[in-house]
Amino acid sequence: MTKATRAAVGAVTTTTVAVLPVFLTGALAVQISAELGFDPAGLGLVVALYFGISALASLPCGWLVERFGSGPTSRAAVIGVAVTMTAVAAFAYSYASLIAVLLCSAWCNVLGQLSSNLTLARYVPATRLGLSFGIKQSAIPLATLLSGVAVPAVALTVGWRWAYVIGAALALAALLVAPQDTAGRERTVPAPGERATAALSVIGFAGALAAASANALGIFLVASAVERGISPGIAGLTLTMGSVVGLTLRLTHGWLADRRSGGHIAVVAGSLLLGAGGLALLAVPGTPALVIGTILGFGLGWAWPGLLQFAVVRLNPSAPAAATSIVQAGVYAGGFIGPVGFGFIATHASFPTAWITGAVTMVVAAALMVLGRRMLVAHRSAREAAAARAG
Repeated sequence: MTKATRAAVGAVTTTTVAVLPVFLTGALAVQISAELGFDPAGLGLVVALYFGISALASLPCGWLVERFGSGPTSRAAVIGVAVTMTAVAAFAYSYASLIAVLLCSAWCNVLGQLSSNLTLARYVPATRLGLSFGIKQSAIPLATLLSGVAVPAVALTVGWRWAYVIGAALALAALLVAPQDTAGRERTVPAPGERATAALSVIGFAGALAAASANALGIFLVASAVERGISPGIAGLTLTMGSVVGLTLRLTHGWLADRRSGGHIAVVAGSLLLGAGGLALLAVPGTPALVIGTILGFGLGWAWPGLLQFAVVRLNPSAPAAATSIVQAGVYAGGFIGPVGFGFIATHASFPTAWITGAVTMVVAAALMVLGRRMLVAHRSAREAAAARAG
């Protein structure tokens, strides 16, 4: 196995395992809430706190990954996930204990994501870097797919706790393919103004709004479908279908990115607009609207993170983990704000109202992506003009 192939396999595996606890909780929400006693707002609070901790940990974890390398940090993330999922199965006998254990796994998600970014940036050739990030980000819908399958295969047969036990075993198995790199990265300090921090901040804010809407797909789709009268098993399979579509489109985004010279963030904005249409369809009664809305929502509204991270790495090759941590902080902040807001609206108004709100938020995110792209273009033009004058 070549270094590039091993890097891709390790990145996908690490990222899948790192996000599995929170998406598994969302998929099993119907069964867990029946035992522990919480409503959609309670589920939103769990997920919101999880991503809130992730947002706070993003910048420090970016420094740790750059300092100690992708090998130790990815292994720490995987082991941490195995421990926390085992703890959920063994000790989560109240809503408070579920929150406490899940929050302990939030830092694992951050370390897993950023260590994978560094692995890909270091070992994958530039001509395949876009596809590699698409493969790596396909881990998110893959985790959702596994979570959806766990509903009919495990939760409805032997109980939801066994799904976490199986997840812990998968996490330990992931150590076999986790990155082995043990060297910290020697960072090159960028020249003043080189990193386009203002533009990255705008894009990070856009990512926060987009993630706030898109995270609801993996967390609330099953509960929303069940309230509509669909059986839990079929709802879980619908989530699985959306995950397959999302996985495929993330790979396609990466493959196409390697064949473009630019315009990646503009593609992200277009995907968000179409994804907003999918969220709006989820507010429409009927199975066809549910299916089409799920396909558009997962396939476009939640297929952009790999392409966005690829664009940021291309902009900041000297410190990819630190640079992507800026954008990831925004995405995690959206993961904090979105679920609690969505859960609150769904509880006190309705699921359709929550889906429409999410669609509007995603449209605003698309507009901010366009603004951030214009700022990046202006920043690049200013740098080129300065270089020309200096020359």
